Amino acid sequence: MVIENTISAAIVGSFGNKLLDNLNVDVAIVGGGPSALVAARYLAEKGVKTAIFERKLAPGGGTWGGGMLFNEVVVQDDALDILDDFSITHRPIDGAKGYHCLDSVEMASGLIFGALKAGSKIFNSVSVEDIVFKENKVGGLVINWTPVERLGMHVDPLTVLSKCVLDGTGHPCEIVNMAVNKAHIKLDTPSGGILGEKPMWVDSGEASTVENTREYFPGLFACGMSANNIMGGYRMGPIFGGMLMSGKKAAKLIAEKLGK
Repeated sequence: MVIENTISAAIVGSFGNKLLDNLNVDVAIVGGGPSALVAARYLAEKGVKTAIFERKLAPGGGTWGGGMLFNEVVVQDDALDILDDFSITHRPIDGAKGYHCLDSVEMASGLIFGALKAGSKIFNSVSVEDIVFKENKVGGLVINWTPVERLGMHVDPLTVLSKCVLDGTGHPCEIVNMAVNKAHIKLDTPSGGILGEKPMWVDSGEASTVENTREYFPGLFACGMSANNIMGGYRMGPIFGGMLMSGKKAAKLIAEKLGK
């Protein structure tokens, strides 16, 4: 076989094997932002078969751009152990005790690398267009290529089955929205529905991001800003400690549910 075909065959074969191996997973995570990447790493370390499905070409969510394209972000002391687990550099901020600054590009790439090296898989440029809903439980995802979705091509999707789904889609909480609007489920919220994200209040938003991370319906969890949108928490801008701790909490809750 000539080298050109050898390369093509290797890529097709290797990706095909990876996809086949992840059509049935323990946890399917939608969105590859910071909370999702943290959750994926800690789940994989516990032996939980985990795959992330990220719509964009580059995982990392809103981390890459820092604050208004100044590629620095802030993390508070409570989340430094997570940064250390991922070997991500941080430095204290003068005059702001308890807060540390770090390079957003290092953070995004470090979280991605850490999640992958722990054993989770990431499928980028893949959009989730629906959920699998059987026997009153969320049991997987309906996936297609992002370019297919954006071009409006009439191409049937494929399915991924899972024991749990984690909504890490950020502010829109897309997967929970699908479950509410299409399966007509009642969420574990005061109203049974999505309460909607409030304006910025950093302290409150950081705390509520972690507090609101939980299972909202059998098999359906939410972390990060998805959880805050569901429960009506405040946004917090380019401070990421709550996001990281949310991911770690999500991994703990899901692992406990799966008996890991």
